[in-house]
Amino acid sequence: MRRPHSNCLLAIAASAISVHVTAQQTTTVSGSVKNSKSKEAISAVSVTIKGGATGTFTDDKGNFRFTTVQKPPFTLIFSSVGYGTKEIDFKGGEALSVDLDVSFTLGDEVVVAASRTPEKILESPVSIERISSAAIRNTPAANYYDMITNLKGVDVVTASLTFKSMGTRGFNSSGNTKLNQLVDGMDNQAPGLNFSVGNVIGLTELDVDNMELLPGASSALYGPGGTNGTILINSKNPFKYQGLSFQIKQGVNHIDNYERNKAPYYDWSLRWAKKLSERWAFKIGAQLIQAQDWVANQTNNYSRASTPYAPYGQVIPGSRYTDPNYDGVNVYGDETTQPMAGIAASVRSAVGAGGTAAIDGIINSNPSMTLAQLSAFVAGNASLAPLAPYVPILYGSNANKNYFGNQSVSRTGYDEKDVIDPNTVNLKLSGALHYKLSNSIEASLAAYFGTGNSVYTGSDRYSLKDLKIGQYKLELRHRNWHVRAYTTRENAGSSFNATVTTRLFNEAWKASATWYPQYLSAYVAARDQGAPDLTAHAAARGFADQGRPTGFIGNNLMFQQVAGKPISQGGGLFLDQSKLNVVEGQYNFTNDLGLDKSGTELLVGGSFKQYVLDSKGTLFADTAGTIKINEVGAYGQVSQKMLNDVLKLTVSGRYDKNTNFAGRFTPRATAVVKLAKDHNLRFSYQTAYRFPTTQDQWINLLVSGGVRLMGGLPQLRDYYNFSGNKVYTPGSVAAFGASAAAGSPNPALLQEQQFGEFKPESSRSFEVGYKGLVDKKLLIDVYGYWGKSKDFLSRVVVIQSNTGSPIGLLSPSTRTIYSIAVNTPTEVTTSGWGASLEYLLPKNYSVSGNVYSDVIGDLPAGFVSFFNTPKYRVNLAFSNSGFLKDNRFGFSVVYRWIDKFNYEGTFAVGPMPSYSTVDAMVSYKLPASKSLIKIGGSNIFNKYYRTGFGNPQIGGLYYISYGFNVF
Repeated sequence: MRRPHSNCLLAIAASAISVHVTAQQTTTVSGSVKNSKSKEAISAVSVTIKGGATGTFTDDKGNFRFTTVQKPPFTLIFSSVGYGTKEIDFKGGEALSVDLDVSFTLGDEVVVAASRTPEKILESPVSIERISSAAIRNTPAANYYDMITNLKGVDVVTASLTFKSMGTRGFNSSGNTKLNQLVDGMDNQAPGLNFSVGNVIGLTELDVDNMELLPGASSALYGPGGTNGTILINSKNPFKYQGLSFQIKQGVNHIDNYERNKAPYYDWSLRWAKKLSERWAFKIGAQLIQAQDWVANQTNNYSRASTPYAPYGQVIPGSRYTDPNYDGVNVYGDETTQPMAGIAASVRSAVGAGGTAAIDGIINSNPSMTLAQLSAFVAGNASLAPLAPYVPILYGSNANKNYFGNQSVSRTGYDEKDVIDPNTVNLKLSGALHYKLSNSIEASLAAYFGTGNSVYTGSDRYSLKDLKIGQYKLELRHRNWHVRAYTTRENAGSSFNATVTTRLFNEAWKASATWYPQYLSAYVAARDQGAPDLTAHAAARGFADQGRPTGFIGNNLMFQQVAGKPISQGGGLFLDQSKLNVVEGQYNFTNDLGLDKSGTELLVGGSFKQYVLDSKGTLFADTAGTIKINEVGAYGQVSQKMLNDVLKLTVSGRYDKNTNFAGRFTPRATAVVKLAKDHNLRFSYQTAYRFPTTQDQWINLLVSGGVRLMGGLPQLRDYYNFSGNKVYTPGSVAAFGASAAAGSPNPALLQEQQFGEFKPESSRSFEVGYKGLVDKKLLIDVYGYWGKSKDFLSRVVVIQSNTGSPIGLLSPSTRTIYSIAVNTPTEVTTSGWGASLEYLLPKNYSVSGNVYSDVIGDLPAGFVSFFNTPKYRVNLAFSNSGFLKDNRFGFSVVYRWIDKFNYEGTFAVGPMPSYSTVDAMVSYKLPASKSLIKIGGSNIFNKYYRTGFGNPQIGGLYYISYGFNVF
């Protein structure tokens, strides 16, 4: 009976002896690393045993320590970006003191985005741009995300101070759905929007290790959505970057009180990372940005009427003082419009045939009778007295008077500054726990949360208020493979459609059924007294607007009630709480199969995505419950080095399937030819596609002008009975209306809108490029590309009668206008080129510049491509990372010039003038605390500009910052 217990005791004893022996066999390696010249401690230096995976990183004080079972002697390798690699023979004993020499060489950067495997940027098979943490420290931009703007090939559309949409090679817009943005490997899009909300959620500035931009088609490796590029933003690992860091940035904008009164700018950030042991490490981060936002203040008169040649409307002459039907681009509430004759007809109908005939008879028998005389006559006649309130409109609409003609009148609107809260806020919180299962496998659990206020330009202007997005990830990573699962949770908070909400506020204050008769009555009275037409309109508006709330109405209780009522219940509030769930992984078989010995590389990967749309009918057609959309994908890549590494060929391919669409395969083939050391020629053929976005598929939203945005899936067309109650093209309805106005309505003129298969948009492109390094000081990169796109995802406007009769198509009150997502059959060609130079001068000076161009081929009349790309753009920079006393001072100046172009958006279309900006900063280092003081600004000459028609004017932003432990 005692034998089992004896066996257990023996096992425990054996284990204890084993542990003791193991402890005796471990070797501790410790020491410190310093800059050989300045003797400053260097953090984040990699210290590894040569030929193995065991090692660590120096902490924020330059110290390192790790244990190994390997017996000395062995060789330690010390390496860090910006320093020369050093090998030290370790024979055991005391702590080491190692000095590293500063040694930065252009082209040494390692990138991952181009091939999903690490490679030198000089050897990338496609165009790629990279921003390091050192570049972020030396940028004059107020926010690290803004640095992407200055990369070659990039365009930006700024919808607000904290909402910027990046794009490459054309087809950019506010809320770009053609570019992937990955943060620590996670798709950063808001699930209900299908695009990244700028940098509202993501990494805090102190936690950014690097950013990589892959311009052009990238679906072969990154899946749908990357038709025009992919941005990867990667954070700092807490095992490598340790310690407490913080940055306080204080600034000011609106310094000239032009848009708003001068206002403060705050940007505070914090990061704390610590290695608890050789196995455990954690990090936490936070960043708060608060400022007064830029203002969208275009007052151009805009006709939102759709025509075959202007599907999204066009700018027309006039202002509120010269056009009674004025509709300002960034004036909201004035989208409500009615024809004066139509209002008069409604009044006549309400009065009845007997009353109108009586009044018309009096006027016709006394053509010179004035309105005052008629009013007095009616008031004194007992049988006619009940008609007194209607007399002015009956008088003005009489055939002998005809004051109204074919004029239309719009409600009085509000400027954006009077509607949207100017306070823009962005709070980001992040945290991660890392655990090393072994020297080569690391697990991490991470959370990223962002909330705040911003503004977005879509079909209308949307106030994103108290928006919340969270991303939560579990990942296992090995140098040869990784697997991750993450979820994105979106909550629209108190976000509302500013355009529609303002229209509804007008109605809540005074219904159009009251406002318009008052307007017409006052207009007739003024006209009858001899006032010119425009003077009469001004008097009528003043009368109808009596008591109208003015100034900032965002705090008006009535406005807040409208903004707080869900869209599905007749308000402006979004209730979007959509989600995105993802599981994905990748395996590189190169080392495991020994393929590296023959210069071969093989990797495979796959992913599963699930969108869960939940807007409760305020955005999607999901009143009956959530809508789920699944996407599955798999990819593979094989590459081969040939001719003694002179040639490297790579072939990639990916297959994806969406719930509502057939599967798509996208191949990519590349070749890199080594012309000489540090001189490489690259060729690539790439394909890309994007499934229609969640909104393109399922949106069901009423926007300004009474237009219903509708997804392109046939289920929605069935819901609105397009087969039983046909929809017609705007051009044919206009022709039918003209025939009706001429007295001979001809329904044969109506042309039914036909709908083809709804499918993904696709593109393919060829690129050739050269990247070379001359004398280790001059980096040259040039490229040219040619592309074709087809099955463009666009929208078509159609009209449906609500009465069952064609005549119903002619009145806003008896028809419905739909804007429906469709594919356009047109195949579009694009082409472009770019060139950049970066030159290292003596004493840490450097100068760089790039110029690039993108153009689109001929387009059919009326086709809206949303290309939104200037023909030419230029960026120039001059900087120094360290000069004067102990190289403590630094500076950077960046100049950017953008050519004029025509901007096309679903909100508005119009010309954009060329503009230029200058960003600049000077800095001072405090080596003892690894601190940095910066004084700088963006757009320092405060020359206001816009990046998109209907978007805000951007002025100067100036700041001073102090960063602690930022090196």
